[in-house]
Amino acid sequence: MNTLPMFSWLHIARLGLVQACMGAVVVVTTSTLNRIMVVELALPAMLPGFLVGFHYLVQMVRPRMGFGADQGRRCTPWMMGGMFVLALGGFLASLATVWMAEQLSQGIALSILAFMLIGFGVSACGTSLLVLMSKRVAEARRAPAATVVWMMMIVGFAVTAITVGKLLEPYTPQRLLEISGGLSVLVVLIASLSLWNLEGPVDSATSEMAAVPLEAQPEKNQGFKKTLHMVWSEPQAKAFTVFVFLSMLAYSSQDLILEPFAGALFGLTPGETTQLSGLHHSGVLCGMLAVALAGSGRVAGRLGSIQSWMVGGCWVSGLAMLGLCVAAAYGPPWPLKPNVILLGMANGSFSIAAIATMMRLATAGGDQHAGTRMGLWGASQAIAFGLGGLLGTAASDLAQYVLAEKGTAYAYVFGFEVAMFVLAAACAIWVGRYDRQGTEQRHIPLVVGHRKDLSHEY
Repeated sequence: MNTLPMFSWLHIARLGLVQACMGAVVVVTTSTLNRIMVVELALPAMLPGFLVGFHYLVQMVRPRMGFGADQGRRCTPWMMGGMFVLALGGFLASLATVWMAEQLSQGIALSILAFMLIGFGVSACGTSLLVLMSKRVAEARRAPAATVVWMMMIVGFAVTAITVGKLLEPYTPQRLLEISGGLSVLVVLIASLSLWNLEGPVDSATSEMAAVPLEAQPEKNQGFKKTLHMVWSEPQAKAFTVFVFLSMLAYSSQDLILEPFAGALFGLTPGETTQLSGLHHSGVLCGMLAVALAGSGRVAGRLGSIQSWMVGGCWVSGLAMLGLCVAAAYGPPWPLKPNVILLGMANGSFSIAAIATMMRLATAGGDQHAGTRMGLWGASQAIAFGLGGLLGTAASDLAQYVLAEKGTAYAYVFGFEVAMFVLAAACAIWVGRYDRQGTEQRHIPLVVGHRKDLSHEY
């Protein structure tokens, strides 16, 4: 049993800095390098799209990374190692982009290696960070803590994008390499300082376990495949995996087509569509803050449970997407901006509620499989994000080709996302049902001679 003290807000902020460092590296590779490949190098947009999708595909290793953290009983080495690999991959991605201007095939080969390292780094650092939070953040603080950490990641996105954008003017390959190299060194230093002595010494329970021979340690001696099968056989873990996939698939499918949709059907300029995207992100932030308030210690339960915010966020997201279906059918008379703000608020509320639930379920029944559970859910999210971006744009293009009508094409894509959000809400209810069953079973009176062993439930 874990006897270490729970994290304070200062500890949580330090983890937020690590998350911000991850975001700083990723935003350069997915946005800045994307633009350089397409605009400065005049390469097909499919190339950066493939590379971003590939880094999501690599993140299928998350369960194995989480299993490794479980076996080692410590998360800091995995977070620090992941950050180093991520920083190296970020720099190599910039180097590959510069190399493409002279040797295209060699540059593409190096970029594939770079994005593979980025996927590995995000998997190791991100999974272990969530595992550590699930083990060391008190239940009353989980929703606010998730909001703090994810807001710091968003700040890392924004600050890095703005700063790198200014430093790259005027653009030269040499300047890109200098900025990328400096950023990689900086994030490793900040992460190292943030993680220094954060996790603390190994607890006594772990020390006692370490003194037992390896063959006598059932959890240590258990292979990855057997552990993953055991986790997948848990009904609640399986239900939550499906929920993560469906909700993130719906969330990510609209990300790449919202601005083109607003420009094509509502006649918005590039600047106006960028502002529309900003309104969506502002709504996401408001939704996150609302769940943080609802889950905080003083008002916990008064504004609804985390479970109700997760279900309600998916329902309202589906309702907002249905509004976009109507917008696609009727065009400018529809109040697009309020619709997008509502969508953002619903997206933010269900995503933070899902992260808080993830932290709770990861340690249900003990910490021994927390990393494997978290890795399974992280892999589900990564696959959904990779598929969402591809399916959203591909379905839109295909629908326009078949139907020869942009409004109807976008309506079909948004309708698909409505269905995904409704199914995700049903899965969220499914997840909550196991909580109620566990509560009822814990209150069943024990009859002498017929004691029921509930140790397998949690």
